[in-house]
Amino acid sequence: MRIAIFSDTYSPQVNGVARTLTRLVSHLEKRNVEYQLFIPDQLEHTDPFKSNIHSFTSFPFFLYPECRVAWPNMLRLKKELLAFNPTVLHVTTPFNLGLAGVHLSKKYHIPLVGSYHTHFDHYLQYYKLTFLSDLMWSYLRWFYADCKKVLVPSIETKLHLASKKFNHLDIWSRGVDCQQFSPSKKEGYLYDLYNIEQKFVLLYVGRMAPEKDLAAMKRIMRQLPKEICEQVHWIYVGDGPMLSEMKSEFQCDQVTFTGYLNGEALSALYALADLFIFPSQTETFGNVVLEALASGTPAIVADKGGVREIVEHEKTGMICKSGNAESFVQAITKLLYSPSQRLEMGFAARTYALSQSWDSIFDGLLSDYKKLSIGSLDKRSLA
Repeated sequence: MRIAIFSDTYSPQVNGVARTLTRLVSHLEKRNVEYQLFIPDQLEHTDPFKSNIHSFTSFPFFLYPECRVAWPNMLRLKKELLAFNPTVLHVTTPFNLGLAGVHLSKKYHIPLVGSYHTHFDHYLQYYKLTFLSDLMWSYLRWFYADCKKVLVPSIETKLHLASKKFNHLDIWSRGVDCQQFSPSKKEGYLYDLYNIEQKFVLLYVGRMAPEKDLAAMKRIMRQLPKEICEQVHWIYVGDGPMLSEMKSEFQCDQVTFTGYLNGEALSALYALADLFIFPSQTETFGNVVLEALASGTPAIVADKGGVREIVEHEKTGMICKSGNAESFVQAITKLLYSPSQRLEMGFAARTYALSQSWDSIFDGLLSDYKKLSIGSLDKRSLA
């Protein structure tokens, strides 16, 4: 089989879709599966598999400037696609390159797989653009209409799309690298690096943006009891439109903003933290939550979105009422005052993460690709 993947985001962009695709490409290489990747141009490209990548001029997406939307050269794209002659075409984003993929799959009768990664309807609420919601859903239903499968990362997302009249929905979950993210990655030098003098470290990793419900995070920080607040050092990992606002509101020695981190620097912070705090209500899955669990760090999350399917309440973390700062404050206070429970949760979190193998998840996707590829070849032979 030969897989053509069309995406408007890819490494080195920092988001869940780009990171998942980067891992998928590595798995395709590992399994010796032929593929070609059609993506926006990158300011810096470090991918080791450049010969399989075709990039096109792009510009930042207004709701998510860290992602880029491409202007594909259709003549060049068509030429490269037909030379590759894929047996399956996979579109991962509903923007320009995704549209090009849908068009070419229809024109050349290539079986189409679509994956859905982002609740854009939830984003519209945070950016006061809900008047576009009906139009957006009409467009997305059209975009995914010809897909043999529409892959979603969680049951919550599947039910959400089913309620919007989407068809051919199937689960494509997410895994975690338990060697990269592990309790063993904890490094003592971080206390000096980030001037941590407090007893506890509370960690957030993600985009610094309204749709991550950072407004709730602000309330959580302010409503912590004084005796707890004095013992806590907050660390925020990530960048985005709210970073400067958060920095200006929390200019103190007990809050650190690191910007984007990856590799060992990120792994070490996950392992250092006592708790992972993530109030976002818009996640289709929540990769960062699974990374925290793999690091042995219990996660405190909202009761909306795909994160509910990762965290087991009072076993690997706590599930709190979304948008309710007091609910999060109570969970944080309870666990910080209960070191034995926190330790048990960290062990259970790591145990759960060890069962979430990327290899098995990607091999399941390859099985889907293979079935569609066989059907495609059978049709071509009959023709």
